[in-house]
Amino acid sequence: MAASTCFAALALAFSSSAQQPAHSDTTQQPDISAPTHAHWASLQEAGRINEAELKQLLVGKTLFLRNGYQDNLLSFDEHGRLIGNSPQGSFTLSAIHIDRVRLARHKVTMEGARYGLHFTALSAYVDPSKAFDQTRLTPNKKVVKITIDREMVVRARKEKEPKAGNEKNEKSKIFRHAKSAAPSAAPPAQVTPPQTAPEPEEMSEADQLKASIAATPAEERPADPNSVTTTTSPAHATRVLRDALEQVFVQGFDAQMIASLPDYWKLYYQAVDAKADYRPKDPAVLRQNRVDRKARLLTAIEPELNEYAQDNAVAGMALYHTVVGPDGKAGEVAVGRPIGFGLDENAIAAIRKASFQPAIKDGRPVPVLLDLVVEFHIFSKRTEVAGPPAPVDKQPEEPVLPGPYSVPR
Repeated sequence: MAASTCFAALALAFSSSAQQPAHSDTTQQPDISAPTHAHWASLQEAGRINEAELKQLLVGKTLFLRNGYQDNLLSFDEHGRLIGNSPQGSFTLSAIHIDRVRLARHKVTMEGARYGLHFTALSAYVDPSKAFDQTRLTPNKKVVKITIDREMVVRARKEKEPKAGNEKNEKSKIFRHAKSAAPSAAPPAQVTPPQTAPEPEEMSEADQLKASIAATPAEERPADPNSVTTTTSPAHATRVLRDALEQVFVQGFDAQMIASLPDYWKLYYQAVDAKADYRPKDPAVLRQNRVDRKARLLTAIEPELNEYAQDNAVAGMALYHTVVGPDGKAGEVAVGRPIGFGLDENAIAAIRKASFQPAIKDGRPVPVLLDLVVEFHIFSKRTEVAGPPAPVDKQPEEPVLPGPYSVPR
C-alpha cells in the first residue's frame, strides 16, 4: 500500500518534468497519467469494443511495460504473454507513450515512443513526483510497435431441428389411398416428389477461425495463430483483451508491478513513502560508528554504462546502502539516491561483485551498514584519442632554446 502510493505519484507526475538534452524530442511532453482500473473495467461491460473506444483509452497515455522488455517490436498472444524473446531491463527504460492504435479483427497494434527516467533527487525522501526528468529514447522517425492478438468472435453453430415424421412413409400412404380410390381401368401415373437441394452444413468455430485468418492480410493476422481461441460472446472477447492489456502494461504501478521489482527498488520506495532513511531488515546490522574497526571497500566499483545513458549524456553520482557481512560480501542492498536510465541496476550488480574488509567488534567480524557513492561518467570517442601518434621512423627535432641559449645551426 505504501509503495503503491509512491508509484502512483510517479506515474501521475511524469508529464510534469520538462528538462531534456538539446538533441531530444522537442514536441509536447507525453502525459503519463495511466488509465485507471475503472477505465479498464468499463471494457468488461462494453460488449464488442470498437477502435474509437480503444483509442480514447490508450492514445496520448504513457504506460510502463510490465516486464521491462527492451525490443522495439513486441508481439503478445491474446493472454498478454510475449511471443518470442526480448531482453529485459529497468522500469526506468520502459515507459511507452502511445501515439497510434489500430484495432483489427485478429490483433491490436499500438505504436509509440520509449522514454527514460533520469532521477534528480538529492535525498531518499524527496517527493518522487518532482524528482526526475524524462527523455525520449526512440529516435525520430522510429517507433516502438506492440501487437496483442485477439480472441475471435464467431457465429454459434445451429443445431439441426428433428423432423416431425417420416416424410417417405407419409407420401407412400397418400399414394396407396389414391390408388384404391381410382378406377381400375385408369391407374394413376407415378407421382415423384420434388427434389430439394440439401442445406449446406454450417462451419464449425475452428473452421470459421481458419477461414478468417486465411482471408486476412498478412500484417493483420495474429502473431501466434495456434494460441487464438474463439467465443460467441463479444463481451468475453473484450474481457480477454482487457486482461491482456493489463498483463502487458502497468496502470500507474499497481501492486503486481511493485511485487515484480527487485528488493533494492522496493526498499527505496518504502523509504520514500515513510520519509525516512533506509533501515536494514536484520536488526543485528550495526552502524559504522558502533564498531571497533569500520568496514571498507577493497575493490573498485565500475558499473557498466548503457547506450541510452551514453547517447543522452546521463552522468552523475548515485547513493546505495549496502550491508557488508562478516564474510566481506555485500548482502542486502537498497537504492538510496537513484540515477535512473537503467544505471542503478548496473551499479547494484557491481556492488554485489565487490570485496570488502568486514567490520570488527569485540574481536570478531560483524555485519555493518555501509553507504556507497557511485559515480557515472560519460565517455566520448573524441576524448579517447589524445592525438595522432608520432611517426616511428622520424627522429624528434632538437628543441630550440630562446635567446642566448639557442643552439647555433
